[in-house]
Amino acid sequence: MINLILLGLPGAGKGTASERIVDEFHLAHISTGDMFREAIANETPVGLEAKSYIDNGNLVPDEVTAKLVEERLQQKDTEKGFILDGFPRTTVQAELLEDITKRLDKRLTNVISIDVSEDVLIKRLSARYMCKACGATYNKISNPTKVEGKCDRCGGSEFYQRDDDKPEVVKNRLEVNKKMNTPLKDFYDKKGILSSVNGEQTPDKVFEEIYDILKK
Repeated sequence: MINLILLGLPGAGKGTASERIVDEFHLAHISTGDMFREAIANETPVGLEAKSYIDNGNLVPDEVTAKLVEERLQQKDTEKGFILDGFPRTTVQAELLEDITKRLDKRLTNVISIDVSEDVLIKRLSARYMCKACGATYNKISNPTKVEGKCDRCGGSEFYQRDDDKPEVVKNRLEVNKKMNTPLKDFYDKKGILSSVNGEQTPDKVFEEIYDILKK
């Protein structure tokens, strides 16, 4: 059984890697965003509790998020293993998760960090641009339009860059995430379950490294 967390800064390729891991190892993909939406839509007690904070413009407390995670980890599709996406983000949440996985006898088997240098991440993230007409998203490095200057989806020729994709904003976002990511890596390194892969390779190579770690 594989119970896994992927760590990495924005733009490191966690989303791409997650999809391939789920397909290859048939794990339940548990995203905190999806979890919140489902619990609120289904009006579960924890969902309603989370909604009361969100409706008032407040952050959902760690304990409430942890209750949601515990609810989700008890569902049948996690019996073959799971990959957690978006939780934990802090060492406090990591400690809460440890308590949950002990109680449910579903302890983490692996934590994998996809490591990419800040310079490369800034290039990747600030290469994103969007079509003004239909909102299709492209990336100058990894996903340009098939015909230069022409949107694949609607044929539009006007593009723009969102404010949060501009290099100076990206740099700030990475700093904020690094402050959360580094203590988590230390936390799991001390537990002896952290592995690192080089995220500056092609997605295929990154997945090969992850595959080898998980197969062990």
